[in-house]
Amino acid sequence: MTALQLSADDARRVALRAQLLLGAPNRRAGVPGLLRALGAVQLDTISVLARSHELVPYARLGAIGRAKVERAYWGAGDAFEYWGHAASVLPLTEWPLFAFRRRRYRERQAVWRERVTSSVDEVLQRVKLEGPLTATQLGGAKKESTWWGWSDIKHAAEYLLAAGELICATRTGWRRVYDLPERVVPADALHDDLDDDHCKRELIRTSARALGVATAADLADYFRLQNRDVVRLLPETDLVPVTVGGWTSPAWADPAALDAAAARGRHRTTLLSPFDSLVWDRKRAARLFGFDHRLEAYVPKDKRQHGYFTMPVLAGGSLIGRVDPARENGALVARQVTVEPQFATPARIDATAASIGHALSEAARWVGCDRVALERTAPAKAAAPLRASLSV
Repeated sequence: MTALQLSADDARRVALRAQLLLGAPNRRAGVPGLLRALGAVQLDTISVLARSHELVPYARLGAIGRAKVERAYWGAGDAFEYWGHAASVLPLTEWPLFAFRRRRYRERQAVWRERVTSSVDEVLQRVKLEGPLTATQLGGAKKESTWWGWSDIKHAAEYLLAAGELICATRTGWRRVYDLPERVVPADALHDDLDDDHCKRELIRTSARALGVATAADLADYFRLQNRDVVRLLPETDLVPVTVGGWTSPAWADPAALDAAAARGRHRTTLLSPFDSLVWDRKRAARLFGFDHRLEAYVPKDKRQHGYFTMPVLAGGSLIGRVDPARENGALVARQVTVEPQFATPARIDATAASIGHALSEAARWVGCDRVALERTAPAKAAAPLRASLSV
C-alpha cells in the first residue's frame, strides 16, 4: 500500500485535534468523554499550580471546577487507576485490555509476592470482609521497611493491584482506596479472556486515536508497550500508513483522524502539564513542535534551565514558551517565563507575550489567585509586553 503523504503542519494539526486541543471543546461529554478520547490521563504527586490530572481537562475544557474533575475520575464509577502510561487514570472499559499486564505481574513478580505472602492473604481477606480500604486503614501506610520505603502491607496491596486481584477506582485525600474488581468492574468486562496480542492490538488502536498520527515508537510509548510488539501487530490493525514531511520514521494514522485533517478550528491557548499526553513523549514533542521538553523537578536547582515544574504554553497550534509557576499569598507567581527563540523575534514578541499573558491570567483565575506576579523572563525584552497583557 502506498503511504499517504502528510505535511508536518498537517500532522501537527491532526495530533492537536486528536488530543482535543483543536476545535470547540465538547463540554457535554465533559471529563468522562475526555478520558475516553485520550485513553489515559497520567497521575503524578507534584502539585504546584494544580495536580497534573486536573491540568489535563483544564487545558481542554477550560476553567472546569476542580471538584468536578475529581468526581469524574473517582466518583462516577467510570474509571480506574492502573499502569497505563506510568500510573494513570483509565476508562473502566479498558479493564479487559490490561489482562496481558496483569498476567505479567502475576507470572514475573513471584519474588515480590513471596516476600509478603502472609500480608497478601491478610490484605485480600480484609478487603473482602470490610469493603474498600486505604493502606492507612489496612494498617500499613507507615514506612516500616527499607524496601522502596513501604511496609509489607503496602507492598502486598500494590502487588494485588498490579496483579488485578484488587482495583483502585477511587481516592481519598490522594490515598488509593483498594477494592475488589468484582465490586467495581461491570460483569461483561470482568475477565482476563483476551490473549496478549488482542490486548496489545486494541491498545495500539486506542493510542492511535489519541495521537492521530504516530510512529511505531510513539504508539509503543503511549501505553508502555514493546516496540517489537507494535511493529509486529500494526499490519493487523486498520491504521493507515503515512509519511510525514520532516519525519525520518514511517508513521501510521487513525483513519478517523485523517477525515478531519483538512478541517480548521479554534486552537487552545493554555498552560500544559509537563505530564500532558500531548508532550509526555519528549521525542515526539520535539518532532511535532520543535520543542525540547524536560521536567526539571528532579534536577539540582542550580542546574535547572527553565524551572522546577515548567509548563509548556500552547497557542496557535504551537508551543511558544514555558512557565515555571508557583502560588504564594493569593498570587500566581511566574518564577520564570521563557519564550521559544522563534517566537521572540521583534515581529512576534508582542503577540507571543499576549498569548502567554492570557494563559497565565486564565490559569490564575481558575485556581483562585487574584493576581499574577512576574519574576524573570527570557529574553528580558519579553517582560514589558507580557506585563501589559496580564488581566488579573
